[in-house]
Amino acid sequence: MNVPADLKYTSSHEWVKMEGDIATIGITDHAQSELGDIVYVDLPEVGRAVKAGDTFGSIESVKTVSDVYAPVSGEVVEVNGMLGAQSEVVNTDPYGKGYLVKIKVNGAADGLLDAAAYTASIS
Repeated sequence: MNVPADLKYTSSHEWVKMEGDIATIGITDHAQSELGDIVYVDLPEVGRAVKAGDTFGSIESVKTVSDVYAPVSGEVVEVNGMLGAQSEVVNTDPYGKGYLVKIKVNGAADGLLDAAAYTASIS
């Protein structure tokens, strides 16, 4: 299972890459593997305020529909437009082209797991 050391993680299987006050967010390799083939991604509109721990979208696979939770609080400043036509990129490149949103963070990004803690939680 691919768990990059430079990212932070949530127990609900989202990853976060902080660059200044912008958090790029996606689902982990483990999550996409458990979901199976992803067929649709529902994401929030740019400008939407999100609160850490709240649902901000969903991912539909051939197996199920799963909510996606905000790991940080802030405002959605970008959504991955590629996912409308190519949602399967979440399966093939979950830490790159398959990211979901970018959020301008307000406040601290507390309670996130490092790679070792996340790996232990899914073992």
